[in-house]
Amino acid sequence: MIRIADIYINYGTDLQEITYEIMKEANIASRLKPDMRIGIKPNLVLARSADEGATTHPEIVEGIILYLQDTGIDDITILEGSWVGDSTQRAFKNCGYTKLQEKYGVKLLDTKRDNVIAKASKGLSLNVCESAVSVDYLINVPVLKGHCQTGLTCCLKNLKGCIPDSEKRRFHSLGLHKPIAALSAILRPSLHIVDSVCGDLSFEEGGNPVVANRIMLGFDPILLDSYGAQLIGYNPDDIKHLRIAKEYGLGNYVSDDTIIKELNEHNRPIVNTKSNNISRRLSKYIEEDSACSACYASLIYALDKIGGVNNEKIKIGQGFKGKTLDGLGVGKCTSGCKYYVKGCPPKANDIIEAIKGYNSI
Repeated sequence: MIRIADIYINYGTDLQEITYEIMKEANIASRLKPDMRIGIKPNLVLARSADEGATTHPEIVEGIILYLQDTGIDDITILEGSWVGDSTQRAFKNCGYTKLQEKYGVKLLDTKRDNVIAKASKGLSLNVCESAVSVDYLINVPVLKGHCQTGLTCCLKNLKGCIPDSEKRRFHSLGLHKPIAALSAILRPSLHIVDSVCGDLSFEEGGNPVVANRIMLGFDPILLDSYGAQLIGYNPDDIKHLRIAKEYGLGNYVSDDTIIKELNEHNRPIVNTKSNNISRRLSKYIEEDSACSACYASLIYALDKIGGVNNEKIKIGQGFKGKTLDGLGVGKCTSGCKYYVKGCPPKANDIIEAIKGYNSI
């Protein structure tokens, strides 16, 4: 198979459309057969609307369903188990997935009620839900967001919804990171489509969404997670389960050799600069003029981790194109600033290093 790209990125607010488009661009149909049993694993950690930054947007899953059905696939199951103490059935209903079942005839499977299979991996014996290992083609649809314990939750950690509640409790007693990495050696989804529309700043339950209006597609979860880590202000090695999984040989970190293909990069939506309380608080450090949401999101993630900037406000946005200015700018549009962070959009961890340097001047 010809290697076109390692990571595909699409931008926009019509999530169903950009999902279908990115799957078409990556030629996912060439990997499918009509008689396949397809599993779709979103993040429905709790019964909370996706616009709050915790759960997978149903419109993304709808785009996946439409693409699959247009390729002739009928056997499609959405499988998930919400976290301990919450109801998957309530999450299916409140998050819009019951409507998808009714509209498209797909199945909903609560992994809390599934049969369990014991699997050995990396010195651990793990109980895994049967549905997750029995499908022919598993599509992982995590949310890129912060997490209060692991720093990041994305492709690898999203698979935790494929184990029973008793095993979720045990994962915490084992320290989370090693069992998450070991689980990723058992469950190897064929495709990952990352919801990076408005993932939460630092908390898996949502409440402080950071709008980026972006989805990503790839086949190597470690590659996607390492790229996502940089987008929200971490170095990949900062995420312990990611580092362990790489040591297990389960994938590669993003690097200069990674081929990234962006769609609609010149039509990125303009940011909502007051999307949550933290963004409003951090906006006092920002001079914004027509910034796109993906670029602004990186700056918010960076400022939240570093705590602010000592000197004048950071410039960001298309309104600064072609202007020669003092101070620090973020993104390609501010290349006329005396100091600026390259990228379109830049990664939050690069912005953090630039702010540290700028604060020391």
